[in-house]
Amino acid sequence: MRKLAVAAVTAGLFVGGMGVAAADSWHDLAPFKTTGALFAEGMYKWEPAEVQQGAFHIKGELRDIGHGDNHNVYLLVKVHGYGWNRFNGVQKKSVWIDKLVHDGASRYTNTAEVRVCQNRGSLHPDNCSPTRSFKRK
Repeated sequence: MRKLAVAAVTAGLFVGGMGVAAADSWHDLAPFKTTGALFAEGMYKWEPAEVQQGAFHIKGELRDIGHGDNHNVYLLVKVHGYGWNRFNGVQKKSVWIDKLVHDGASRYTNTAEVRVCQNRGSLHPDNCSPTRSFKRK
């Protein structure tokens, strides 16, 4: 009887763990593109509550594709309607971005928005891709 109870508990934990693993797996992103900037090979996932309050985790390659324009590029990410988090690239190069963005006031981060931009200086508005929204399921 005791062995049967241990087997049932073990099976329950195993099946429950499979559900958690599936919910927290990486998802591919279609490229974000605007004039002079590209965020490619992107992936995202929702972290569990134990990792920075269930952060939105994003990674990918941020590329400056306008080599002759002398403008920098950056990735913008925000969660729950808070302000944008800016992750800068490097002019005429590609950089790997791997960032966690979270809401410190809640246990889980449930929504996120992402876009890529080209910084055109103080006299011109920046070029940004359309904003994409993500929601924890």
